[in-house]
Amino acid sequence: MSISLEEGAGIVIHKWLQVKPAERVTIIFDELHVAEAMALRDQVALAHGIPMTIQVPSEGAQSGGIFETYVRSLEDTDVIIGATDSSIMTTRTISDAVTAGARFLSLPLSTNDGISLLKHDFLKMDPAEVENDGARIYQTFLGASTVQVRTHLGTDLAFSVKGRLGNVFSGRSNGLSTATSASFEFSIAVEEDRTEGVLILDGSMGYLGLVAEPVRMILEKGRIVDIEKNDSGRKLAAYFSEFRDEEMYVVGELGIGLNRISQCAGRSYIEDESAYGTFHIGVGRNISLGGKHYANGHFDLVSYAPTIEVDNNLIMKDGELSL
Repeated sequence: MSISLEEGAGIVIHKWLQVKPAERVTIIFDELHVAEAMALRDQVALAHGIPMTIQVPSEGAQSGGIFETYVRSLEDTDVIIGATDSSIMTTRTISDAVTAGARFLSLPLSTNDGISLLKHDFLKMDPAEVENDGARIYQTFLGASTVQVRTHLGTDLAFSVKGRLGNVFSGRSNGLSTATSASFEFSIAVEEDRTEGVLILDGSMGYLGLVAEPVRMILEKGRIVDIEKNDSGRKLAAYFSEFRDEEMYVVGELGIGLNRISQCAGRSYIEDESAYGTFHIGVGRNISLGGKHYANGHFDLVSYAPTIEVDNNLIMKDGELSL
């Protein structure tokens, strides 16, 4: 089912960001998403906020370099919405703006079904329910050292999270110096040189959509070192090469989807990684997630039905939380 563009924009502005009168709201968008930006602007005005818009080119948005031009603009704002085709959450500019006191919502609008993301009904998921699930996971990860993720298809991955704090993303960002995402999930930046094992990718390849067949991937010392050469694997490898950056192969994030309305159906990147019963690894930069790695981009690889242990404590069994 779908909702109206106005309803989706209203959820973002009124329920998630809770924009207050006189708050300055900067909407960063590209030429692919003018309609969404204008719908968000109208909802800011209805909340008696002060909408400001910055249009950037969609090409190269993942690199983040184009945003350096707008650093001064972002210093004088209360709220920032990243309403571009791909996520700008992990860029230095956004990280700096959040540190300076702004709150930020990552709202990557890329879809594969020709329907605006703001019309997708997964936006109706109750943030409070996500935060409740996420809080239990967050507590389990406090002070943890190792995470093991396995699936029936053969995924067997070990991550180190020593010294890292997790994040619960529920769309809501209503406090100073906070960054959140429309991807409803628990996310943690993993130690960038420690991930080891095998990933059987059977869900989504980030912005590329669903895999046609599972892809076996080998990870060593925090890096993807081999991608199976079937049709989906070759497509994914070609996408990696477009970044022209070896740092994109570094695994910097472990995520657990918490949106029970979302489906990993390839309709949109942000819905796929949100889907309850999935996990994802984030590759590339992770600086605004609590990590230390910078690269020319960031995207997530989503797989189904994980069994997850944190320091040998079971938190998820075959995609169902067991906390």
